Amino acid sequence: MNKKIKSKIEFKRALSIRILMQFMAAIAIFTISIIAFYVLSLYVFSRFTWYSSDLIYPLLHWINDNIRSVIIVICGIGYFTIFVRYWIKTLGYLEDIIHATENIYDSNDELIVLPVDLKEVESQMNQIKLNVRHNERAAKEAEQRKNDLVVYLAHDLKTPLTSVIGYLTLLRDESQISEELREKYLSISLEKAERLEELINEFFEITRFNLSNLTLELSRVNLTRMLEQITYEFEPMLSDKGLNCTLTAPPDIAIKCDINKMQRVFDNLFRNAINYSFQNSSIEITVVQKENRVILKFLNHGNTIPKEKLNRIFEQFYRLDTSRTTNTGGAGLGLAIAKQIVELHQGTIVAFSENEIIAFEVTIPVL
Repeated sequence: MNKKIKSKIEFKRALSIRILMQFMAAIAIFTISIIAFYVLSLYVFSRFTWYSSDLIYPLLHWINDNIRSVIIVICGIGYFTIFVRYWIKTLGYLEDIIHATENIYDSNDELIVLPVDLKEVESQMNQIKLNVRHNERAAKEAEQRKNDLVVYLAHDLKTPLTSVIGYLTLLRDESQISEELREKYLSISLEKAERLEELINEFFEITRFNLSNLTLELSRVNLTRMLEQITYEFEPMLSDKGLNCTLTAPPDIAIKCDINKMQRVFDNLFRNAINYSFQNSSIEITVVQKENRVILKFLNHGNTIPKEKLNRIFEQFYRLDTSRTTNTGGAGLGLAIAKQIVELHQGTIVAFSENEIIAFEVTIPVL
């Protein structure tokens, strides 16, 4: 049975028992009080001599003749009063809970206060209210980041598009242009068009990330060879920045994963390492197998990431580089998606940064 459901059932049982015990205790106290009052009355009134001429004598004589009926009536009224009191108390609990439920979604930050018997419910409701407030703030921040991102991307789309149109217009209008200049303009137009394609793909990435849930198609893969292939594919980008990459991994480590999605994780981490590395520095990829898990570390040398940014680096639409340069920084989804993919594989991903070193550590189960 689910722990939360079991906890709720136990709390309901405990609350019911508590109210029942309070009710029974009230009945017992009232009954003992009636008996004590009856015995005390007999003792007090028996110490006096009563005459028929006394004003209170007829009443006492009638009570003595009908003592059983009087006690039954008094007990009946008392028991009924106690029952009604606890019935109203229980309904009051229900009303308090209904009011508190409405208060959960109020915009104020005041905590919910319930009677002592409902302290556990009070604690749970306050936790729910805090979670609701936190989720609302997170949703607003994510929406704001997304809106900012759309504005930024729209601006970034316009820049390469303007360049492409400008250089193609020159090629069309300048009939006497030299072959060397023509080649230069075509090269620049192609570069800008490729950048335009990347930005458009980022728009589609946002849509895919928000409208679909990631599912895994698991298969066996040689992790070492996968990393070797990815390293080879990034050789041109490494050369452009004068970077050196070293891969240290045991041969033929086998894992069970969704190959395409896990490759996307490594691709993103490798691309980030290149984008945020110092010129002519090194990138180190190490793989260590420990018992039933494998630990991968992507380490590069670059500007130290502040702690406040490091804590948010896996958030959706969060960009480490806020300058919106044309060469670095994407939609701010890469690391968020990477984290989701790794966690779907029952793994973890964390980031570290100090002393101009940036490291991402991925832990995933092995076969």
